[in-house]
Amino acid sequence: MIPLYDDNPTRTTPYVTIGIIIACVLAFFWELSLGKRVELAVYSLGMTPAIVFGGKQLLPELSIVPEWMTIFTSMFLHGGWMHLIGNMLYLWIFGDNVEDSMGHGRFLVFYLVCGVFAVFAQALPNPDSTVPMIGASGAISGVLGAYLLMYPHARVLAAIPLGFFLYTMRIPAGLVLGFWFLLQLVSSAASSGQPGGVAFSAHIGGFLAGMALIPFFKYARIPLLPPR
Repeated sequence: MIPLYDDNPTRTTPYVTIGIIIACVLAFFWELSLGKRVELAVYSLGMTPAIVFGGKQLLPELSIVPEWMTIFTSMFLHGGWMHLIGNMLYLWIFGDNVEDSMGHGRFLVFYLVCGVFAVFAQALPNPDSTVPMIGASGAISGVLGAYLLMYPHARVLAAIPLGFFLYTMRIPAGLVLGFWFLLQLVSSAASSGQPGGVAFSAHIGGFLAGMALIPFFKYARIPLLPPR
C-alpha cells in the first residue's frame, strides 16, 4: 500500500516540512558526489550504536562531528534513491498537517525529538552494534503516529499493487497508518537478530514517541481521535 496524497487541507504553508525535504535531498546529492567515499561519510555522520552508546571511538580521520551529534546528522542521510523517495513521500503527505497542528517551531522540535527516540529504540537493544544507522524514517514515523491520533478519518489516496497492476483507492488514514505500523511490527519480528538492513525498531520507537508526545505539542483546539 503506497500513499499518494491525502485530502486533509492545511491553514499554513509547511515551511519546516519543505525545509527538511530540501535538506535531505541536498544531503543525498552530496552523498552521490562522494562516489566510493560515501561509505566513509556514512560512518562519520551516521549514528553507530557502539560509538554513541558503547564507548568505542571512530578513527580520528573519520570523526567529523561530536559523537552525540550523529544522532541528528544521521536523520538527513539516506542509503539510496528508494530510501530517500519513500521517506520524503511520507513526510510530504503527512508532515504538513502535523506541522499545521502545532506551528513551525514546535514541529521542528517534535520532529527531532521523535528522531532521537527512534535512535534510542534502535540502538539500546544492541549498543555494541557497529552498523551505522541513517535515514529520516525514525523521525517521520513520529509524524505518522501523531497524524494517526489527530486525523484518523482523513482520506488517503493509496496505490495497492495486485500482481502486475496498481489499483488506487481512497482509504481512511487510520487504516493506512495502522497497516503501516503492523507491517513494521511483523518485519521487526521477522528480522530479529539479523545485522544491518532496515531499522524497524527505529520506526516503531519513533511512531510510539509521536503518539505519546503529540498531546504536549499540538494546539489545544486540535482534538485527538475525533469522532467522524
